[in-house]
Amino acid sequence: MPTITKITTQKRKGRYNIYLDEEYAFPVSESVLIKFRLTKGMEVPAELRAEIDTAEAHAQAYQLALNYLSYQLRTEMEVRIYLKQHDIPVAVRQQVIQRLYELNLLDDAGYAASYVRTAMRTSDKGPQVIRTKLREKGVKPELITNALDLFTTNDLLANGLKLAEKLAKRYRQQSFQNRQQKIRLGLRQKGFDADVTNQIISQLELVRDDDTEWAALVEQGEKVWRKTARYSGYERKQKAKQQLYRKGFALDQIDHFLTEKQAETE
Repeated sequence: MPTITKITTQKRKGRYNIYLDEEYAFPVSESVLIKFRLTKGMEVPAELRAEIDTAEAHAQAYQLALNYLSYQLRTEMEVRIYLKQHDIPVAVRQQVIQRLYELNLLDDAGYAASYVRTAMRTSDKGPQVIRTKLREKGVKPELITNALDLFTTNDLLANGLKLAEKLAKRYRQQSFQNRQQKIRLGLRQKGFDADVTNQIISQLELVRDDDTEWAALVEQGEKVWRKTARYSGYERKQKAKQQLYRKGFALDQIDHFLTEKQAETE
């Protein structure tokens, strides 16, 4: 019957090489070495060898999961996918997941709450985007809903207002109408629902200013005028007028601008 004749340590901490009848046989982790009390002179029948191999597979999978979790919080689905990518069998994956839960190393509810708190402090994401992100990570809908309760109305409005101010600055050279539309669209894309978006827009208190509107029209108009250079006369004016109107500018201001541009070319 095969007998352990030598046990040596590997360079990797906590890893050992087992020799049977003076020949290298298999490696084991420290936990498996201790569990089976592997010592020199111990006989290793086929049945025991199979148990050792199974235990070693579990130990390696568990260590793999621990290493993955050491970098940051993970959801159950993320850990499952990671183990699958490393060719860990389904049965072993299930046992590792169960053990991680028993040791409180996996907690999707806690993950969702942490994700929401972080998003509240450091990002401009609204509830719907956060919900989508957590769903993509495999968090159950009820856990997501509970976590999003941490996002109070005041938090929503404060975060949304910061985003709206940023968008207002980004689109300051747009027409007043387009600027409002861009801000509203940006808020919705970031996950703020219609009601909250309306409240944010009202708090933003955007005011139409004729001088600012005219300056924006001139800037946009110059670009449009250059783009329509292949046309001439009435056709050019109509093409430019249509484009500027779609950009949200008032017809009387557009006509005034285009009349000036036509005068320059005559």
